[in-house]
Amino acid sequence: MTTADSGVRAARVSLSGFFLIGLLMSFLGAALPMWGFHLNSEFITAGNYFLLLNAGFLVSARSGQALLERRGTGFTAVLGAFLAAGGFLYLAAMSAPFSPWWRLPGLFWLGFSAGLLNLALVDGVSPLYDVGRAATLNLAGMTFGIGCVVMSLLVAGTFYAYNVRGILALVAAIPAGFGLVFLRTRFPGPVAQHPQQPEKMRRQLRSPPAVLFALLLFFQFGNEWAIAGWLPLFLIQRLGISPEDSLFLLALYWAALLLGRVAAQGLMSLMSRAKLLPISAGTALLGCILLSSTDNISGAVAGILCTGAGFAAIFPLTMENIGRRFPSYHPAIYSGIFSFAFTGGMLAPWSLGFMAQWWGIGAMIVVPILGTGMVFLLLGLIVLEERLREGQRVR
Repeated sequence: MTTADSGVRAARVSLSGFFLIGLLMSFLGAALPMWGFHLNSEFITAGNYFLLLNAGFLVSARSGQALLERRGTGFTAVLGAFLAAGGFLYLAAMSAPFSPWWRLPGLFWLGFSAGLLNLALVDGVSPLYDVGRAATLNLAGMTFGIGCVVMSLLVAGTFYAYNVRGILALVAAIPAGFGLVFLRTRFPGPVAQHPQQPEKMRRQLRSPPAVLFALLLFFQFGNEWAIAGWLPLFLIQRLGISPEDSLFLLALYWAALLLGRVAAQGLMSLMSRAKLLPISAGTALLGCILLSSTDNISGAVAGILCTGAGFAAIFPLTMENIGRRFPSYHPAIYSGIFSFAFTGGMLAPWSLGFMAQWWGIGAMIVVPILGTGMVFLLLGLIVLEERLREGQRVR
């Protein structure tokens, strides 16, 4: 096998690895009912779980780059996968009767492993990125989404069949399997950067459009993960449904996001981006309102589908705009963008823990409604900035 062939194979393996990142980052939304938070209503503790997961992700994003450059993509991916398996086994060991606070190190551990995987796999898909940037980003997002759906279905399907330790041990086998696949894959070295690239990237990252795009993703991920993190508890306490059914509805939400992003690719060729983005944000807002006012499963399903479909198009459209406005971005830059976006994704459910403790589980819908308003505002600023830039070109 030639070096080019092995690089493409490694890129495909890396692309499949985004399934594992989706599995890790969506874990808490499925785990909260499993740990009984719908019964004890210790919502601040549950919110702190999201904070620790995000802290681990950010620490690895900063410290893992040196590891990636020193030991290579393959070593970093293998380490991240086996650390994830160990994190799930630790959480299995720290299940009841241990205090919920003993889970905090395990969640930091999972976040750290997800950050390592993010660094390694974004670097690993570089050969495919060079061939087709948009297609690679879309496939990575779809693979990530499939991981989120599978995590919800896995916990839902085993909720009454196994105890918590058994479920977590089963989940731990998935990253362990990926670790073995990564171990058998020949990864090329980390993608080299041109000596002048870092300074050029720093200038681009400080530019107004880059800041607006970053803020848009920050708030959009906050909207998506606020729903994903608290939807099962909200449905259990608001509608009185079983934890198992609430997890199946969480899987429906992830599936709506996933299928909506696939549909968005077709709509992008039929409708202008300037129209599609506001329509998407408006649909998401309608879904949030439906969820906040429903008292039955039919209304919840309608709200979930509207919210997921509305949120779905915003991320791929934003990433396409970033690629169009900054064509010289190195693939590794997307790792930093994802880290910033995931911070919004985890801080939103963390803040909801306090709101739910003070005002009840109905407060869950406040953050995505406010966040969608911020997305509307940022979309308007981005459109205004583009028109001003085009006006300057005409002159």
